[in-house]
Amino acid sequence: MAPIRNRIAELQDEIAAWRRDFHANPELLFDVHRTAGIVAEKLREFGCDEVTEGIGRTGVVAVIEGRGPGRTIGLRADMDALPITEATGVPHASTAPGVMHACGHDGHTAMLLGAARYLSETRNFDGRIVLIFQPAEEGGGGGREMCEDGLMSRWGIDEVYGMHNWPGVPLGTFAISPGPFFAATDQFEIEVVGKGAHAAKPHEGVDPVVAASHLVLAIQSIASRHADPVEQVVVSVTAIESSSKAFNVIPPRVSLRGTVRTMSHEMRALARERLDEICAHVPAAFGARAEITHLDGYPVMANHPGETAFAAEAATAVSGDCAEAPLIMGGEDFAYMLEERPGAYILLGNGDTAPVHHPEYEFDDAAIPMGVSWWVEVAERRLGRQ
Repeated sequence: MAPIRNRIAELQDEIAAWRRDFHANPELLFDVHRTAGIVAEKLREFGCDEVTEGIGRTGVVAVIEGRGPGRTIGLRADMDALPITEATGVPHASTAPGVMHACGHDGHTAMLLGAARYLSETRNFDGRIVLIFQPAEEGGGGGREMCEDGLMSRWGIDEVYGMHNWPGVPLGTFAISPGPFFAATDQFEIEVVGKGAHAAKPHEGVDPVVAASHLVLAIQSIASRHADPVEQVVVSVTAIESSSKAFNVIPPRVSLRGTVRTMSHEMRALARERLDEICAHVPAAFGARAEITHLDGYPVMANHPGETAFAAEAATAVSGDCAEAPLIMGGEDFAYMLEERPGAYILLGNGDTAPVHHPEYEFDDAAIPMGVSWWVEVAERRLGRQ
């Protein structure tokens, strides 16, 4: 474990101030105009060789050239917040009603800005660093849109690295896993169609409530009876809504919504196939029918083995260790970048705090020096210290 570099330690309070400003002014999805504008302004102030705005709608890309020719690595942070009402009570709490940084993207953005400042000052590497500030990670697919705008080819990125803070991991420590790490996050909507009737005369109708109830139970068999027990798969029906709110009416329709989480392309395909078959046959047994709509989410995010080992090596140099992370059934659209280039995604411990996506979650500023140091270590180790 190496001591935190003096310059990074000196910058901590300033980086924390940036982070708290982002926290107080959260923005959703692609509507991160204020955040992206501040990011671009600071990157220019730091002396980055190139700053480009509007990639993936509102993303920002900056380039720091090293001292000589070499490879190009990308470092990515996300900028968007969540539609959650904050309940932290901190002085820098959200000023936007119903919106808060409940996932720590404020910290990610601030830490990568801190690394940008340090690396612009020192340039102790060959090749080039491409800094990627991404919008719309929280369900909008901003990573996909940046890639579709030519992110990797336009800037000649050879490999790419990402980081996410993680409650439950000791503060300032790191954890990572090779291969599939975050799940594919698909959704589905099912409309169960029957025939309405008076509740006292069920024989005159086709009850979609009964059909939907059996459908929910049958869907649970995907994980329990159709998936290999060693495979990771979650199929959850999360909402049931009837077209009637009356006590004495059998409605004509019932709507279901839910999510499918998988860790492989094969299991993702199997879950979809079984959903289709169950929807086709189970309601029919009750005289009803079901119409299913699949909503594709983020693909499986899979770390590349060599880059994962390197990311862990850099983390160990910073904190003294890098733990084996558990598989995470949440989604992460850094997956799109890892589909285009080799790379790795690492977790930075946020300590014993509220979980992400919780109204009481708060990024711990004490983790800032470790996060900035990891970015710097990745850049200098991968591109060669002078």
